[in-house]
Amino acid sequence: MARSRPFAQVDVFSSEPYLGNPVAVILDGESLSDDEMQRIAQWTNLSETTFVLPPTRDGADYRLRIFTPSSELPFAGHPTLGSARAWLEHGGVPGTRGRIVQECGAGLVDVRVDDERLAFAAPPLVKSGPLEDEFFERLVAAFGVDRERVLGHQWVDNGPGWAALHLASADDVLGLEPDFSQIPDAVVGAVGAYPEGSGHAFEIRAFVPGESVPEDPVTGSLNASVAQWLTSTGQAPDRYTVSQGRALGRAGEISIAVEDDTVWVGGAATVLFSGTALA
Repeated sequence: MARSRPFAQVDVFSSEPYLGNPVAVILDGESLSDDEMQRIAQWTNLSETTFVLPPTRDGADYRLRIFTPSSELPFAGHPTLGSARAWLEHGGVPGTRGRIVQECGAGLVDVRVDDERLAFAAPPLVKSGPLEDEFFERLVAAFGVDRERVLGHQWVDNGPGWAALHLASADDVLGLEPDFSQIPDAVVGAVGAYPEGSGHAFEIRAFVPGESVPEDPVTGSLNASVAQWLTSTGQAPDRYTVSQGRALGRAGEISIAVEDDTVWVGGAATVLFSGTALA
């Protein structure tokens, strides 16, 4: 039988309310079946809906399950930060001061708490290396870009399945109008640099047509894995900020910091709605 459960909707990666990426958080997911979780995620119709559960691994503060409208993900970035913020505001107390440990399908993920900002430690990649020629050619065709405008390409999969193209400029990224009929199941991002002296180092966009999310407004997991790629190859500095969501009228801002070989992905996370959900 359905019962009332604490609920929050959190805006992530923007200091301006309603201009980041929302995530719906059910703060008590116990007794919900997989099918019930998926049905709720389909109904909220956000890029992700999460369910907080008691941990099953030593050292974890809670366990998180993450659903898109059509499937479950082992890891996702903005749901990680949004769920951490909702858990804290619901009275959660980390086992270690200033550090939350989230258990999810990808394992244990550290989340740093720094006043009003949160940052997660990028999980390791499960797939890397250049894209296969045939897939790369399909992406270039679907994006409608000249091959000489592509500076590099890479698998940057940390769970959701990301592939990425490094384009010649932020304007190239902002100008994309992908033909999803050519890449119906792709999970792909595009990144391009702004001119030196700009307010952000890069513009990034994320396209996930196969998960019923044609374009995700602001994407932590993609920023994490692209940062691992670009910083490890010297294409980006150890500290920079990224703009995402401009093409959708959003104002996402993601901070990247490499410390002791760990990439930290941070930003604002603000609870905008709280109450109860019948589930």
